[in-house]
Amino acid sequence: MAGDHENTPRDAAGDDHDIFDGAGSVEDSEPTTRPRRKRRGLRIAIVTVVTLALVSIAAVAGYVAFLNWRVSNNVTHAELLPLPDSPIRGEDSEVTPTTPPERAEEAGDALNILVVGSDSRNVDAERGRSDVMVLMHISDDRDRVDLVHFPRDYFVEIPGSNNKNKLNAAYSFGGTPLLVQTLQPLVGVPIDHVVITDFESFKSLTDAVGGVEVNVAEASPDFAEGTQRMDGETALKFVRERYALSQGDISRGQRQQAFIKALMLQVLTRETFTNPARLADVVDAGTQNLTVDDGFAVGDMRDLGWSMRNVRGGDINFVTAPWSGIGSDDYAGSIVIPHEAQLEVLREHLRSDTMADYTDDVSPTQGFG
Repeated sequence: MAGDHENTPRDAAGDDHDIFDGAGSVEDSEPTTRPRRKRRGLRIAIVTVVTLALVSIAAVAGYVAFLNWRVSNNVTHAELLPLPDSPIRGEDSEVTPTTPPERAEEAGDALNILVVGSDSRNVDAERGRSDVMVLMHISDDRDRVDLVHFPRDYFVEIPGSNNKNKLNAAYSFGGTPLLVQTLQPLVGVPIDHVVITDFESFKSLTDAVGGVEVNVAEASPDFAEGTQRMDGETALKFVRERYALSQGDISRGQRQQAFIKALMLQVLTRETFTNPARLADVVDAGTQNLTVDDGFAVGDMRDLGWSMRNVRGGDINFVTAPWSGIGSDDYAGSIVIPHEAQLEVLREHLRSDTMADYTDDVSPTQGFG
């Protein structure tokens, strides 16, 4: 062992010293063993940390790629928005699509997504009439979501029809392109995307998150007033009931809003996002019965979801399209009568992305107006 250091000077304490020349450079001498071991240990530690980081990044990237693959295989894309050169078949005549309303400068990048719920998401099959029509307004800064529920019996002008009719008739006559053409003049903003889902999605997504706790504002058979935990089958029954409710379709819309909020909050919990298995199940269930417009790419959906990651319960708000009462029409039957003056107020708040300031003091809160 002494031979290893016979050319290395030592001080009285036996410590090794480097020999410096007058210029301060290190003279030729054999490096000591201890610093080399330290440097080697440091290099090993750095390599280990970097390797682990790369493996972690690869694992996350692989998981994200897996989720993208799952979504891409589940989601169906279709022509759900009106195309300028493609006439839409109305009830009595064809409709030439009109230009969407201009987006106001103050609205920035606020998004408007029409969500349609139906018994079938097959746009090529017999559509029937949609039970759920909700305009989702997402604020420019992505920290607020307003869900505007349009009653299925909302009495409106439908392009290509000689008579005014219920709003859901537009979907029956010409699918989502005609529904968009009908709604855009009412809301005064361009509808950027369309999403169609069926009621099986309610069931599967509810079960994927382990059930949801919903506030039952109005009692009905099987549903007592107060908070109730629901599985998929129970939730489906809850959102479809209307005959036993005090305001019929209006009350049903409010139930659907309460359920959607509870479901969104459950999906957005930390427990979901930090549990890879649950997150995969939620993504799978949420996209398995989903049809979106051709322009709504999976990457856009992912980026939108990420940009809204800080949305919490108080940031999700529900509005019913303003109405003045229930009436009857010789052609359409039972109808919900829009409140035109309040509808203009809603339009202005949607256009200017100021839904936080919107209030509706005119629509009946009980009874039928």
